[in-house]
Amino acid sequence: MRPVLVLSIALLAGIAACAADAQQIPEPPQHDVSLIDGHGSQLPASPQRDDASVLHGVRVPDPYRWLEDGDAPAVRQWIAEQNRYTDYTLGTMPDGKALNARVQQLAITSVTRSSPLLAGGTLFYLQETPPQPQPQLIAQPWPDGAPRVLVDLNASGGNTAITGYWPSPSGRYLAYGTAEGGSELTTLHVLDVATGKTLRDALPWAGGGTTPQGVAWDADEKGFTYVRFPLPPAGKEVVQFNAALAHHALGDAQAKDRVVFGKDFSKVAEYRLLASRDAKQLAVLANTGDGGPAEVWLREGSQWKKALGDEADVRFADWVGQQLYVASFAGAPHGKLLAVDANGSAHEVLGQREGALQGVAPVADGFLVVRSWGPDWWVEQYDRAAKFVRRLPLPAHGIGVGGIAAEQGQDRALIGYGGWTLPSRWAEYDAKAGTLKTVFEVKAAADYSQIQTYRIDGTSKDGTKIPVTVLAMKGVTPDGARPVILYSYGGYDLPVVPNFVGPELAWLERGGVLAFANIRGGNENGELWHEQGQKLRKQNVFDDFHAAALALVDTHWTDRRHLGILGGSNGGLLMGAALVQHPQDYRAVVSMVGIYDVIRHETESANGAYNVPEYGTVADPAQFKATLAYSPLQNVQPHTAYPAVLMTTGANDPRVSPWQSRKFTAALQNASTSGLPVLLLTRMDAGHGVGAPFSQRVGNTALMLTFFAQELGLPEK
Repeated sequence: MRPVLVLSIALLAGIAACAADAQQIPEPPQHDVSLIDGHGSQLPASPQRDDASVLHGVRVPDPYRWLEDGDAPAVRQWIAEQNRYTDYTLGTMPDGKALNARVQQLAITSVTRSSPLLAGGTLFYLQETPPQPQPQLIAQPWPDGAPRVLVDLNASGGNTAITGYWPSPSGRYLAYGTAEGGSELTTLHVLDVATGKTLRDALPWAGGGTTPQGVAWDADEKGFTYVRFPLPPAGKEVVQFNAALAHHALGDAQAKDRVVFGKDFSKVAEYRLLASRDAKQLAVLANTGDGGPAEVWLREGSQWKKALGDEADVRFADWVGQQLYVASFAGAPHGKLLAVDANGSAHEVLGQREGALQGVAPVADGFLVVRSWGPDWWVEQYDRAAKFVRRLPLPAHGIGVGGIAAEQGQDRALIGYGGWTLPSRWAEYDAKAGTLKTVFEVKAAADYSQIQTYRIDGTSKDGTKIPVTVLAMKGVTPDGARPVILYSYGGYDLPVVPNFVGPELAWLERGGVLAFANIRGGNENGELWHEQGQKLRKQNVFDDFHAAALALVDTHWTDRRHLGILGGSNGGLLMGAALVQHPQDYRAVVSMVGIYDVIRHETESANGAYNVPEYGTVADPAQFKATLAYSPLQNVQPHTAYPAVLMTTGANDPRVSPWQSRKFTAALQNASTSGLPVLLLTRMDAGHGVGAPFSQRVGNTALMLTFFAQELGLPEK
């Protein structure tokens, strides 16, 4: 489960039958009330039923299991009533209109560009022109050609999104994926780039959700290998497991496509296809589920050879010349680079150094390496012999490095970066001269130069120092009661990166404060930082976040009455654990598309089985015990003063089942004695957030800020 929500913006088998000798967990109180009250101003009722699971002799009550069936009439009615209640409650918040207007204003920047790829001298990228719902797919002869729109889906109403794109080696063809309504279930299409004509090839079920899409073109450009779920029988829905790689010849019907790799590899297979720049060599990084290391496979003719197994702890790779450079973290928690030859032999080319490896790309006769440490990011250049050349002249602090578009043998590469106060930009790097030249930058809708950045540290329960970045306008100093929003994620080796604050300026300019914590579970400090937040050590993530929150109080930025917390997806799990473990330390919580019933996630969620490498499985007694101790739903306590909570979910979410939010909302609403609102918004034509239209993204920001403004007491402008 990869994150798709940022501010600026996976578990568990063996449900046993009840046993007479089961150890008891205290039952929640029962409420004999009707299902629906019918008035938007009244809190909808959520009756509890006598459902439960027994695992390893422990009875786990599950009184809201009935809310798992999203097609049941009673559940559909419950969702509708919850939406009405949420709309009514948010509508009474007086700051909503002003904040929405300001967020809309700040969101209308100049055009934005993202995901650059170079092929055959043509640069391909996504370009969004606010307030267009979706970005367009652009081709531009690089560096001086005129850009040309290849794909524009906005005429369809904005609910169809581009999920990815893959140019052929010469740039003659372009394969691209689309998905509807946030489902992420991808259909591939093929364009002739010169004419803009769409070929008749349309390939549905080409990955989606946790199984990433992927395409690797043949060297002769007559076909490609792609990720595909097993083709479903006519009239049946596709099952999003057992993905494999199939080969498609241009012009053929999909029924002719043959599986070339991955048959019976894993029910929860994930693949990343990496073709050399000339497409004569193909590597596959194959994962069993999400969050673990990858096996490295190389294609030799029509045969496949495993070059590296899980023991190498490979996380990413790219081609440098005719060798595959892979980032291995085995015995090197910061990462080292191994070169894998065509015959599958591997040798070390760059040992562990300062900073955690985050990326590699070819340039000139050598390569570039992206590194991070905590919130700081930088790029280094090495020559063909892996001798250090220079650190690129990027800002030393406050930025995150995005994609690098490069072609082997070319002296110039395109580097995307941005920062807290720096809108996204592209810089052309001259590897010979060592210079950077900005060739594209987003023009913001306001002045961000008055934002100041501060660094504080929290101390987690085991003594680990947790970096926290604090953002506030000049003149806004710690007074002990600033309204603060603290964000983090904490999982899947995904870092919290300095991203442009964008519309969240609406919070800062009224005296609010933003804070971002680099907690364990991410890879900001390398793979060990990630591993210390996995499986049996997941509690470290929650302890780190709590330490970050207390650091904001201890440094007098805020107090518990003015502290809000924010997270989504795996970060939603973080929010759930935070509020049930320390309800007295937070005043308000916004949690998006989160996991809250970790006990049932593996077997009952849409993609829960994919997430076992990150969370472990409750089929293991020790893991079950650890999971039960933190799973938010099972740790809601009756008659507890919980903070104000706003949860959001999408009915089409392929990554986290929306019933997770329904069950947790019901539990909190029935348990809380604080009198503060517990709200759930279900978007019926949305998913996890991938491919959300512009209006939905902006609306989410305004919604979040309105809720926090009300609950944390944001000063009037």
